[in-house]
Amino acid sequence: MSDNDKDELIDAQKQVIGILFEVIKRLQANNDLDEEYFQIISKGDKNNTRIKEIIGERADNAKIFGRLLEKLEI
Repeated sequence: MSDNDKDELIDAQKQVIGILFEVIKRLQANNDLDEEYFQIISKGDKNNTRIKEIIGERADNAKIFGRLLEKLEI
């Protein structure tokens, strides 16, 4: 394997690690949002504004890790 091939392989590995790190970060963010959502709901608090924000943030995270996972398919 040539040095150029090794460098390309290392770069690809770094990209995969970066993508996986970002996916994990987004999944953890969604877990935190879920916890907050359930706390609001369990208190009977009808804080619709925050609930809508949480749902929006979760949707954004889902779109982002969908795109990130598509990068891994390449």
